[in-house]
Amino acid sequence: MKAKQVTVFGLFVVLLSLLPVTGTMADDLLPPQQPIQVASAKLQERLQDKSFTKDFTKITQFVNEVIYPHTDFDRISALVLGKLWKTATNDERERFKHEFQTLLVRTYSRAFVEFNDWSVRFLPIEMEDGATKAIVKTEVLQPGIQPIGVNYRMLLSDGVWKAYDIMIEGVSLVTNYRSTFTNEVQTKGSLNAVIEGLVKRNAEALAEKPAAHS
Repeated sequence: MKAKQVTVFGLFVVLLSLLPVTGTMADDLLPPQQPIQVASAKLQERLQDKSFTKDFTKITQFVNEVIYPHTDFDRISALVLGKLWKTATNDERERFKHEFQTLLVRTYSRAFVEFNDWSVRFLPIEMEDGATKAIVKTEVLQPGIQPIGVNYRMLLSDGVWKAYDIMIEGVSLVTNYRSTFTNEVQTKGSLNAVIEGLVKRNAEALAEKPAAHS
């Protein structure tokens, strides 16, 4: 998969990870794998309600509720901004985190409406006793195409496993976004200007009504 394709696909990968899990029950999975399966069941149940998929506001709220408990947005935001995070003010950090989370959730919400026939296959992982980090290896399956390798960096924090990075065919989503936002800061002159741009894009995108698929 080429880098450009990975960037586009990366926008959808978290949602796709929450779609049906192939031949696997939560009890058969290791703790770092279980959040993916749990969220899968919730979203799959909602997919059965066709009237729900036509209300983008409700979809966005629901997707946020489903993925938020299983995603470390604080850590992801800090990793995405990299060095910029260290020099950012507390206000800039909070605003960026909020807008970046909104960006991800609204993108996955559109994918929730537009994509189907995906499933996820968990691959074996090795974990040492007491480990607080793990890489959950999966393959995203779709009829007619080759499986796509999607791995999740998971961290155990306060007894809860959460994702803080996703790698599609070996390419890190965090690294891709870090490059994007670093370039935008250089172009626009400040992190604040980048955040303002995110605010505008999010507001415009949330005001649109994506075409629902039956």
